[in-house]
Amino acid sequence: MSLYDLKVLEQRDAVYEKISQYLQLKNTIQSLQDSGSQQLKTDVDLGCNFYVQAEVEDSSRIFVAVGYGFFVEMNHDEALQFIEKKTSQLTAFTEQLTKDSAKIKAHIRMVLEGLRELQGLTDLSDSRRRQVF
Repeated sequence: MSLYDLKVLEQRDAVYEKISQYLQLKNTIQSLQDSGSQQLKTDVDLGCNFYVQAEVEDSSRIFVAVGYGFFVEMNHDEALQFIEKKTSQLTAFTEQLTKDSAKIKAHIRMVLEGLRELQGLTDLSDSRRRQVF
């Protein structure tokens, strides 16, 4: 794998992590709606993985991370609509990153084949060839 391919895959993994966080929020909101309770007990990260237990008396409005460090106050229905749109956008982005990774691999393969041709090397047997990808 090349350095560029690794960067693309790392970026894709970070996007998958964001999708996971939004889906966790969606599940929490749906649980609150199903229970009909406005109270919520949760763990809050104070930083450096130090958590404290917090109790929210009225969870009818929540703050949702919308990107670039900004949070918007939304009710449950607004948050669920936003999560659906955001996760579909992020999923499309991961698909594009996967395609980009495949293109990078294809270009590397093409360059390696071209170099082999220029050097006049014959195709190595499968037993002697190293797996590049």
